[in-house]
Amino acid sequence: MGKPNVLVVEDEADIAALYAGFLRERYSVTVATTAAEAIDVVDESFDAVLLDRRLPDGSGDEVLEHIRDRELDCRVAMVTAVEPDFDIIDMGFDLYLTKPVSRSNLLRAIETLLARTEYDDLLQEAAALASKRAVLKSEKPTAQLERNEAYGELLERLEALDADIDDLTESFSMDDYRAMFRDIGEA
Repeated sequence: MGKPNVLVVEDEADIAALYAGFLRERYSVTVATTAAEAIDVVDESFDAVLLDRRLPDGSGDEVLEHIRDRELDCRVAMVTAVEPDFDIIDMGFDLYLTKPVSRSNLLRAIETLLARTEYDDLLQEAAALASKRAVLKSEKPTAQLERNEAYGELLERLEALDADIDDLTESFSMDDYRAMFRDIGEA
């Protein structure tokens, strides 16, 4: 099996080259510099996408929507200078990184995205929502979070997912856990 495929969507050539340089040792990297190019190139072969929100011919949000509408099985990190706001709650990304991003943080983000490809849908949704909660908690005052209806709905959905996951794990036997961790170790 070859290196995982990563698509870097970044319009600033220096930053795109920097990210590609950080990643090429471990991953097969493709760079797209516009929304149109990203939409043309992204397909089922990509495992992870690093996506800027501001592109010269459109928005990274549009690229993300294209990825999710086509039901491509790749994980997406928004890597952007755009300060997160409550609009991120409804977006279908897995991680949100605010520029500037260090080499170690970028590599850690890719590792996280690739690990999440192994999750089932329930765990993927929970991980994505937990990431959004963490971003908003770090960027917004508590009073603003408490007043925001969409944030309240995010917390309710996370609570429901946590309960579903707890129910699922309670049904596991010790043998199930052993088999699961043995399978993870062999992956």
